[in-house]
Amino acid sequence: MRRRTLLAASLVAASTAVGAWAYESGRAAVAPLAVPSVPPGPERCELRYSKARRTTVDFYTAVPAGHGDGSGLPVCLILHGGSKRPADFKSLGIGRFLTDAVNRGAPPFVLAGATGDRLAWQPGEGDDPQRMLHEELPGWCAARGYDTRRLAAWGWSMGGYGSLLLAETFPLFVRAVAAFSPAVVPGDAVFRGVQRLAGTPVGLWCGRGDPLFANVHALRRELPAEPVAGTFGPGKHNFTYWSTVIPPAFAFVAARLSGPA
Repeated sequence: MRRRTLLAASLVAASTAVGAWAYESGRAAVAPLAVPSVPPGPERCELRYSKARRTTVDFYTAVPAGHGDGSGLPVCLILHGGSKRPADFKSLGIGRFLTDAVNRGAPPFVLAGATGDRLAWQPGEGDDPQRMLHEELPGWCAARGYDTRRLAAWGWSMGGYGSLLLAETFPLFVRAVAAFSPAVVPGDAVFRGVQRLAGTPVGLWCGRGDPLFANVHALRRELPAEPVAGTFGPGKHNFTYWSTVIPPAFAFVAARLSGPA
Protein backbone atom coordinates (compact mmCIF):
# COMPACT_ATOMS: atom_id res chain seq x y z
CA MET A 1 0.00 0.00 0.00
CA ARG A 2 2.85 2.39 0.88
CA ARG A 3 4.52 1.74 -2.47
CA ARG A 4 1.26 2.41 -4.33
CA THR A 5 0.80 5.66 -2.42
CA LEU A 6 4.35 6.80 -3.17
CA LEU A 7 4.05 5.85 -6.83
CA ALA A 8 0.82 7.80 -7.07
CA ALA A 9 2.50 10.79 -5.44
CA SER A 10 5.41 10.51 -7.82
CA LEU A 11 3.11 10.45 -10.85
CA VAL A 12 1.16 13.44 -9.53
CA ALA A 13 4.42 15.35 -9.11
CA ALA A 14 5.50 14.36 -12.59
CA SER A 15 2.17 15.41 -14.06
CA THR A 16 2.46 18.73 -12.26
CA ALA A 17 5.93 19.24 -13.66
CA VAL A 18 4.88 18.27 -17.18
CA GLY A 19 1.91 20.58 -16.86
CA ALA A 20 4.21 23.36 -15.77
CA TRP A 21 6.45 22.67 -18.77
CA ALA A 22 3.49 22.80 -21.14
CA TYR A 23 2.21 26.02 -19.57
CA GLU A 24 5.56 27.76 -19.75
CA SER A 25 6.23 26.48 -23.26
CA GLY A 26 2.83 27.66 -24.41
CA ARG A 27 3.16 31.02 -22.70
CA ALA A 28 6.62 31.59 -24.12
CA ALA A 29 6.46 29.62 -27.34
CA VAL A 30 8.95 31.95 -28.99
CA ALA A 31 11.44 31.92 -26.11
CA PRO A 32 14.73 30.90 -27.71
CA LEU A 33 16.74 27.94 -26.51
CA ALA A 34 20.43 28.49 -25.87
CA VAL A 35 21.46 26.24 -28.77
CA PRO A 36 25.10 26.71 -29.91
CA SER A 37 25.66 28.00 -33.45
CA VAL A 38 27.82 25.07 -34.52
CA PRO A 39 27.10 22.26 -36.96
CA PRO A 40 26.05 18.94 -35.46
CA GLY A 41 27.86 15.73 -36.29
CA PRO A 42 26.02 12.65 -37.58
CA GLU A 43 22.61 12.18 -35.93
CA ARG A 44 20.48 9.09 -36.52
CA CYS A 45 17.03 8.12 -35.30
CA GLU A 46 15.59 4.77 -36.31
CA LEU A 47 13.13 2.21 -35.03
CA ARG A 48 14.19 -0.80 -32.95
CA TYR A 49 12.12 -3.49 -31.30
CA SER A 50 12.68 -3.69 -27.55
CA LYS A 51 12.01 -7.09 -26.00
CA ALA A 52 12.15 -5.52 -22.55
CA ARG A 53 9.44 -3.01 -23.44
CA ARG A 54 7.56 -5.33 -25.82
CA THR A 55 7.20 -2.55 -28.34
CA THR A 56 9.02 -0.65 -31.07
CA VAL A 57 11.02 2.34 -29.86
CA ASP A 58 13.00 5.19 -31.37
CA PHE A 59 16.77 4.71 -31.14
CA TYR A 60 18.72 7.98 -31.40
CA THR A 61 22.46 8.51 -31.60
CA ALA A 62 24.63 11.60 -32.06
CA VAL A 63 28.36 11.83 -32.73
CA PRO A 64 30.29 15.10 -32.35
CA ALA A 65 31.30 16.73 -35.63
CA GLY A 66 34.78 15.74 -36.74
CA HIS A 67 34.75 12.33 -35.07
CA GLY A 68 33.62 10.15 -37.95
CA ASP A 69 31.09 7.49 -37.03
CA GLY A 70 31.97 7.65 -33.33
CA SER A 71 33.73 4.29 -33.29
CA GLY A 72 35.57 3.76 -30.00
CA LEU A 73 33.94 6.69 -28.21
CA PRO A 74 32.22 6.28 -24.82
CA VAL A 75 28.47 6.76 -24.50
CA CYS A 76 26.15 9.01 -22.53
CA LEU A 77 22.64 7.54 -22.38
CA ILE A 78 19.79 10.06 -22.75
CA LEU A 79 16.59 9.60 -20.74
CA HIS A 80 13.89 11.99 -21.98
CA GLY A 81 11.17 13.65 -19.95
CA GLY A 82 7.43 13.16 -20.33
CA SER A 83 6.92 15.64 -23.15
CA LYS A 84 9.74 14.71 -25.55
CA ARG A 85 10.91 11.65 -27.44
CA PRO A 86 14.15 10.74 -29.26
CA ALA A 87 12.59 11.95 -32.52
CA ASP A 88 12.55 15.43 -30.95
CA PHE A 89 16.23 15.48 -29.96
CA LYS A 90 17.50 16.89 -33.25
CA SER A 91 15.11 19.84 -33.12
CA LEU A 92 16.24 20.56 -29.56
CA GLY A 93 19.78 20.94 -30.84
CA ILE A 94 21.16 18.04 -28.81
CA GLY A 95 23.75 17.21 -31.49
CA ARG A 96 24.87 20.84 -31.63
CA PHE A 97 25.37 20.92 -27.86
CA LEU A 98 27.52 17.81 -28.19
CA THR A 99 29.75 19.29 -30.90
CA ASP A 100 30.03 22.53 -28.95
CA ALA A 101 31.15 20.69 -25.80
CA VAL A 102 33.91 18.92 -27.73
CA ASN A 103 34.92 22.14 -29.50
CA ARG A 104 35.36 23.71 -26.07
CA GLY A 105 37.80 21.00 -25.06
CA ALA A 106 35.65 18.22 -23.59
CA PRO A 107 36.87 14.69 -24.38
CA PRO A 108 34.62 13.36 -27.16
CA PHE A 109 31.71 11.02 -26.48
CA VAL A 110 28.51 10.00 -28.21
CA LEU A 111 24.90 10.34 -27.13
CA ALA A 112 22.35 7.53 -27.35
CA GLY A 113 18.72 7.35 -26.28
CA ALA A 114 15.61 5.28 -26.76
CA THR A 115 11.93 5.79 -26.05
CA GLY A 116 10.90 5.26 -22.44
CA ASP A 117 7.36 5.07 -21.14
CA ARG A 118 5.12 8.11 -20.74
CA LEU A 119 6.28 9.17 -17.29
CA ALA A 120 8.04 6.87 -14.89
CA TRP A 121 11.04 5.13 -16.52
CA GLN A 122 10.42 2.31 -14.08
CA PRO A 123 9.29 -1.29 -14.58
CA GLY A 124 5.62 -2.04 -15.05
CA GLU A 125 3.70 -5.13 -16.05
CA GLY A 126 5.26 -6.38 -19.27
CA ASP A 127 7.19 -3.15 -19.80
CA ASP A 128 10.68 -2.65 -18.36
CA PRO A 129 12.48 0.45 -19.67
CA GLN A 130 15.23 0.00 -17.07
CA ARG A 131 16.07 -3.42 -18.50
CA MET A 132 16.05 -1.92 -21.99
CA LEU A 133 18.64 0.62 -20.83
CA HIS A 134 20.76 -1.96 -19.07
CA GLU A 135 20.62 -4.87 -21.52
CA GLU A 136 19.51 -3.68 -24.95
CA LEU A 137 20.65 -0.11 -25.53
CA PRO A 138 24.34 -0.92 -24.85
CA GLY A 139 24.13 -3.73 -27.41
CA TRP A 140 22.64 -1.42 -30.03
CA CYS A 141 25.44 1.05 -29.33
CA ALA A 142 28.16 -1.62 -29.43
CA ALA A 143 26.90 -2.67 -32.87
CA ARG A 144 27.79 0.84 -34.07
CA GLY A 145 31.29 0.53 -32.64
CA TYR A 146 30.83 2.70 -29.56
CA ASP A 147 32.72 1.86 -26.36
CA THR A 148 29.96 0.61 -24.05
CA ARG A 149 32.44 -0.20 -21.30
CA ARG A 150 32.30 3.52 -20.53
CA LEU A 151 28.75 4.73 -19.94
CA ALA A 152 27.09 7.72 -18.28
CA ALA A 153 23.43 8.74 -18.00
CA TRP A 154 21.74 12.10 -18.49
CA GLY A 155 18.05 12.92 -18.19
CA TRP A 156 15.58 15.67 -17.44
CA SER A 157 12.30 15.67 -15.48
CA MET A 158 11.11 12.04 -15.45
CA GLY A 159 14.28 11.19 -17.36
CA GLY A 160 16.26 12.68 -14.49
CA TYR A 161 14.32 10.40 -12.15
CA GLY A 162 14.99 7.47 -14.48
CA SER A 163 18.71 8.16 -14.75
CA LEU A 164 19.09 8.19 -10.97
CA LEU A 165 16.98 5.04 -10.68
CA LEU A 166 19.15 3.34 -13.33
CA ALA A 167 22.30 4.09 -11.35
CA GLU A 168 20.70 2.78 -8.17
CA THR A 169 19.25 -0.35 -9.73
CA PHE A 170 22.57 -1.28 -11.35
CA PRO A 171 25.30 0.21 -9.13
CA LEU A 172 28.39 1.35 -11.03
CA PHE A 173 26.78 0.49 -14.38
CA VAL A 174 27.32 4.13 -15.31
CA ARG A 175 30.31 6.28 -14.44
CA ALA A 176 28.21 9.36 -13.73
CA VAL A 177 24.65 10.69 -13.68
CA ALA A 178 23.60 14.17 -14.78
CA ALA A 179 20.01 14.86 -13.66
CA PHE A 180 18.05 17.98 -14.62
CA SER A 181 15.01 18.76 -12.43
CA PRO A 182 14.39 15.06 -11.64
CA ALA A 183 10.72 14.35 -10.90
CA VAL A 184 11.36 12.89 -7.47
CA VAL A 185 9.16 12.76 -4.36
CA PRO A 186 10.50 12.09 -0.85
CA GLY A 187 9.93 8.41 -0.10
CA ASP A 188 9.81 7.27 -3.74
CA ALA A 189 12.07 4.63 -5.29
CA VAL A 190 14.93 7.07 -5.90
CA PHE A 191 14.88 8.29 -2.31
CA ARG A 192 14.65 4.75 -0.95
CA GLY A 193 17.65 3.61 -2.99
CA VAL A 194 19.72 6.78 -2.71
CA GLN A 195 22.54 5.14 -0.72
CA ARG A 196 23.15 2.85 -3.71
CA LEU A 197 24.51 5.93 -5.50
CA ALA A 198 27.62 5.76 -3.32
CA GLY A 199 30.61 5.71 -5.66
CA THR A 200 28.69 7.18 -8.62
CA PRO A 201 29.38 10.89 -9.24
CA VAL A 202 26.13 12.85 -9.52
CA GLY A 203 25.47 16.19 -11.17
CA LEU A 204 22.20 17.80 -10.08
CA TRP A 205 20.60 20.87 -11.63
CA CYS A 206 17.22 22.48 -10.87
CA GLY A 207 15.78 25.95 -11.29
CA ARG A 208 14.47 27.76 -8.22
CA GLY A 209 11.21 28.45 -10.07
CA ASP A 210 10.60 24.76 -10.73
CA PRO A 211 7.58 23.18 -8.93
CA LEU A 212 9.90 20.27 -8.06
CA PHE A 213 12.60 22.46 -6.53
CA ALA A 214 11.88 21.53 -2.89
CA ASN A 215 11.87 17.81 -3.72
CA VAL A 216 15.13 18.02 -5.66
CA HIS A 217 16.76 20.03 -2.89
CA ALA A 218 15.61 17.38 -0.40
CA LEU A 219 17.21 14.71 -2.59
CA ARG A 220 20.47 16.61 -2.59
CA ARG A 221 20.53 16.44 1.20
CA GLU A 222 19.99 12.66 1.08
CA LEU A 223 22.74 11.84 -1.42
CA PRO A 224 25.60 9.79 0.06
CA ALA A 225 28.01 12.49 -1.18
CA GLU A 226 27.67 16.08 -2.32
CA PRO A 227 26.92 16.45 -6.03
CA VAL A 228 30.11 16.73 -8.04
CA ALA A 229 28.48 19.23 -10.36
CA GLY A 230 25.24 21.18 -10.66
CA THR A 231 23.52 24.41 -9.72
CA PHE A 232 20.24 25.61 -8.22
CA GLY A 233 19.94 28.95 -9.97
CA PRO A 234 17.12 30.87 -11.65
CA GLY A 235 14.98 28.75 -13.95
CA LYS A 236 11.75 26.86 -14.45
CA HIS A 237 10.73 23.37 -15.58
CA ASN A 238 11.39 23.86 -19.29
CA PHE A 239 14.01 23.63 -22.00
CA THR A 240 14.54 27.37 -21.90
CA TYR A 241 16.26 26.67 -18.57
CA TRP A 242 17.64 23.20 -19.32
CA SER A 243 19.37 24.41 -22.49
CA THR A 244 21.44 26.80 -20.36
CA VAL A 245 22.81 24.00 -18.17
CA ILE A 246 23.54 21.40 -20.87
CA PRO A 247 27.08 22.79 -21.44
CA PRO A 248 28.30 22.28 -17.84
CA ALA A 249 26.50 18.94 -17.69
CA PHE A 250 28.22 17.72 -20.85
CA ALA A 251 31.59 18.91 -19.53
CA PHE A 252 30.93 16.94 -16.32
CA VAL A 253 29.89 13.81 -18.23
CA ALA A 254 32.82 14.03 -20.65
CA ALA A 255 35.35 14.28 -17.84
CA ARG A 256 33.92 11.18 -16.15
CA LEU A 257 33.84 9.19 -19.39
CA SER A 258 37.41 9.98 -20.32
CA GLY A 259 40.20 7.62 -19.40
CA PRO A 260 40.63 3.88 -19.83
CA ALA A 261 37.72 1.44 -19.77
